[in-house]
Amino acid sequence: MKARYDFSAATKNPYAKRLKRSVTIRLDESTVEYFRDLAAEVELPYQSLINLYLRDCAASGRRLSMSWRPVRSGAV
Repeated sequence: MKARYDFSAATKNPYAKRLKRSVTIRLDESTVEYFRDLAAEVELPYQSLINLYLRDCAASGRRLSMSWRPVRSGAV
């Protein structure tokens, strides 16, 4: 191994913007099983399949349809 290296002619990684970041999320067991089963069918790691799905949602501007109902007074 050299004591010094010359990086003056080095170029930036063109894929640096697409590097993945490790995150921790909590998913329901049924959600994980769904993606594991689907990933097995298409022979992909399930985490890659989840990433592809989320990337597709972001690219298409898909929004989750949610509505919250107000809690009635006295309801438990």
